[in-house]
Amino acid sequence: MNMVVLDGYTLNPGDLTWEGLKQFGDLKVYDRTDFSPKAVIKTIGDAEVVFTNKVPFPKEVLTQVPNLKYIGVLATGYNIIDIETAHKLNILVTNVPDYSTNSVAQFTMGLLLEMCHHIGGHNQAVKDGEWTKSLDFCFWNTPLMELAGKTMGIIGFGRIGQTTAKMAQAFGLNILAYNRSKDFSLESDTCRYVALEELLMKSDIISLHCPLTETTKGIINKKHISKMKDGVMLINTSRGGLIVEDHLKEALNSGKVAGAAVDVISSEPMQENNPLLKAKNCIITPHIAWATKESRTRMMGIVSDNLKAYISGKPINVIR
Repeated sequence: MNMVVLDGYTLNPGDLTWEGLKQFGDLKVYDRTDFSPKAVIKTIGDAEVVFTNKVPFPKEVLTQVPNLKYIGVLATGYNIIDIETAHKLNILVTNVPDYSTNSVAQFTMGLLLEMCHHIGGHNQAVKDGEWTKSLDFCFWNTPLMELAGKTMGIIGFGRIGQTTAKMAQAFGLNILAYNRSKDFSLESDTCRYVALEELLMKSDIISLHCPLTETTKGIINKKHISKMKDGVMLINTSRGGLIVEDHLKEALNSGKVAGAAVDVISSEPMQENNPLLKAKNCIITPHIAWATKESRTRMMGIVSDNLKAYISGKPINVIR
């Protein structure tokens, strides 16, 4: 069985192994593949099994690779695949759920703590000599904030949202959750479901953990920002398209939003004209919340399990 990994570098830059997949057939691994349909079709060749992280599979590609029977998405999100066309062509598509929950929740809290204390900035100030010149035993260049007693609104209360809530509650935060479906057994004295408008109005911190859909695209926009508290903080470790970036830039520069921390943006890799590069008090990291070695190791294991289950005739993690 011929297999191809189209863009394997971000999953495995050299610290993991592809042996779990090699046991099933002849595997070719490419660090990157150009996104153009012509390049994708050429790289796939006569492969029956293909793995992709971000390389897209539009109808134009799917209809030109007749040997293809299986696509393994090296991620949870699968919006890069034309699922309807794949189904019509009897191409099975699987994804990797629940591999990065702890890593993303942990990173979310790391971003929040950085906004509260500006640890990186104060570290740099010390190294620039400010402490050695200080007249006092301490100094701080930005306001510092305690979390206990404040309210975090979580938009998207699935596995990652729930894990983030548990971590946040350990810091004394109260949780307002907004989600399409509700599990009321998760509610407590410090966690309850609310409508989106109430979450926007009452939250001191808002963290995004929902998938990018037609409904959620641009959910953080000028209208919704206007309903938020003055001085709100915003975190996005989900999908860049959830935010209208021009609107967030305006809100940051006006002070309506006191600070934002985003690990994802609308177009990745980042373009030089992205408006958030000129926004005040905006932390931007290069889509790394998921990328701990532990998380990537789990992903590699699930990817292998998915293929093994497909070969055995009992596929798992299938996108319907």
